[in-house]
Amino acid sequence: MEHIPISSSTIRSIAYDQQTMTLEVAFVNERVYQYFDVPEHVFQGFLVAPSAGAYLNANIRNIYRYAQV
Repeated sequence: MEHIPISSSTIRSIAYDQQTMTLEVAFVNERVYQYFDVPEHVFQGFLVAPSAGAYLNANIRNIYRYAQV
């Protein structure tokens, strides 16, 4: 997955795999998480969100299964 840098105080970059619907989030603290079965429109919304952290909390975290990589 190719990571796209995000302007955020907590998130360094995000990536998305269309085939597996996997969203990968790399944090500035060096932790990386993968979120599973995430629709592409959620990823696209993440890219344009005014606040990446707020978008993650409202639309991804505690909604989709995830694992730390």
